[in-house]
Amino acid sequence: MQMQQTMAAPSRAASYAPGAYSYADTLATSQRVNWRIEDIIGPDKPLDFSKPFMPKNLARIDSLGMLDDAEKLVLNHIRGHGYLYIFGLVEEFILPFVLDHARPHLAKDDARTRALLQFAGEEAKHIDLFKRFRREFQAGFGTDCEVIGPAAAIADAVLAHDPLAVALLILHIEWMSQRHYVDSVRDDQDLDPQFKSLLKHHWMEESQHAKLDTLMVEALAESRDAAAIDAAVDGYLALGGMIDGALKQQAAFDLDALTAATGRRFDAETATAIITQQHQAQRWTYIGSGMTHPNFMGTLQHIAPARAKTLGELAPVFC
Repeated sequence: MQMQQTMAAPSRAASYAPGAYSYADTLATSQRVNWRIEDIIGPDKPLDFSKPFMPKNLARIDSLGMLDDAEKLVLNHIRGHGYLYIFGLVEEFILPFVLDHARPHLAKDDARTRALLQFAGEEAKHIDLFKRFRREFQAGFGTDCEVIGPAAAIADAVLAHDPLAVALLILHIEWMSQRHYVDSVRDDQDLDPQFKSLLKHHWMEESQHAKLDTLMVEALAESRDAAAIDAAVDGYLALGGMIDGALKQQAAFDLDALTAATGRRFDAETATAIITQQHQAQRWTYIGSGMTHPNFMGTLQHIAPARAKTLGELAPVFC
């Protein structure tokens, strides 16, 4: 029996409450659900391109009436490729950020140090996993799919911001990944089982990362006054704006890949309509679904109540 068939998956996170998480408990859970890349990806676990990769309410492709069913399936695969690429990309800046956060306290709290190093190790594993996925996808799909980047430049741009702003963005991403799997992927029986397995195993470890990042946000906010926290929230919003621009570019890249894969050329008006609709779909996937997660909003309400209200008013733009 393979490892992933015997592991117990973590339950859905409870509503946010200050002090709800601890480094020791999170470390224990992380060690329990740990998995190896070799057990979930490889030549004996091929992707099934006859099935969709992305759930409908994340891909939001069904409303594109100018595409037939075969073209919609191709675009779904392109979106699935981009989805795991983008997760790998963000983990390129999460990894050094977590290591930097762990370093000043190496000798002070063993559970904290071990939990954060476990967090960093799992992010490095996810980066490797998604690179392997991309190679397998390209071999099976047969058409190059251009992506935003390079990852190192995006990581540098993100890490140039205030650490609390970056921690808020990472918290957004961690809870976003929880929402995607629990609300959209877990019970969808139409998805390719191999792609779904990758998302499941990613979710299992990200469940613990969301808790650890909650603790990091709380620690970073503890020593700051209201003005400094407000400035960090402004930094988080600026990072969101940067991501939004990148998602519009990714929507254009996805259309180019669809054109190359299907051989169909779209007139300027149709191409603009597809890019606009898919940009909004990606806004929901990567921005709105994280920004509106109850646990993300709960943390923000705790450290900056007025700004939580502002984000609540802004969120519909990305939904």
